[in-house]
Amino acid sequence: MVRLTWYHNAIIRGPVAAITMKRSISLNANGIRAAARKGFFDWLPKQNADVVCIQETKAQEFQLSDPIFRPDGYHCYYEDAEKKGYSGVAIYTREKPSKVVRGMGIEAFDSEGRYLEVQLDGLAVGSLYLPAGTSGDERQAVKMESRDHFLTHVKKLKRRRREYVICGDYNIAHTKADIKNWRSNQKNSGFLPEERAWMDTLIDDTGYVDAFRELPQEEHEYSWWSNRGQAWANNTGWRIDYHMTTPGLRGKVLATDIYRDERFSDHAPVTVDYDFPS
Repeated sequence: MVRLTWYHNAIIRGPVAAITMKRSISLNANGIRAAARKGFFDWLPKQNADVVCIQETKAQEFQLSDPIFRPDGYHCYYEDAEKKGYSGVAIYTREKPSKVVRGMGIEAFDSEGRYLEVQLDGLAVGSLYLPAGTSGDERQAVKMESRDHFLTHVKKLKRRRREYVICGDYNIAHTKADIKNWRSNQKNSGFLPEERAWMDTLIDDTGYVDAFRELPQEEHEYSWWSNRGQAWANNTGWRIDYHMTTPGLRGKVLATDIYRDERFSDHAPVTVDYDFPS
């Protein structure tokens, strides 16, 4: 694991405007109110994050009236699912966005509150929660359809004059290095050949960068553990939470971290520091 260090504002020069974000954190909270009870909002202020992306809030915004859900120093945005207690994403950003984009323009996807984007100075950050397919063939079909829509979406983003970081729960372990028991999971949703091939397409064909893998990592670095058995205790996990960036941010990763000292969710916070040199 590459431990985090704090860096000061820097500027990238070129066809895009200045980029000022340095540290991004992503967490599937599996219920933001549950994560709050487990200490997530006590931990967060110590992290000096510029942008925080949260998935699976499992709450409507009107249910989050406690000030804890509006951390000091951040502009806070929530995108809820129509169904109460389900899905939902959020972004906290220190810089006030020039624009907030809600959804990808696909009704079936957007009604479940799965994508939120903030456009900052030369940079856009998205919080993404792609569907899981573990509940049966019908949801697996929805999962793959959603990924096709997302792939079309990110191809469009590449044509815009800004860089993108899309953080979130992609619900796929890409390679054998991203899952402990890869042999026994090859027929299970999340590690199916067609799902991993989709990740290949996202990275190889469109040029998106898995920021975590930009730096050397120790073995068995995971971001999600089943609540069954002793998965957490034995680190029998999956890495399904990503910071994906546009190609222009390749080589800009300074440090990464998956935080496991406390457990706020069945997922762990994944943090990436970026360097935007003059």
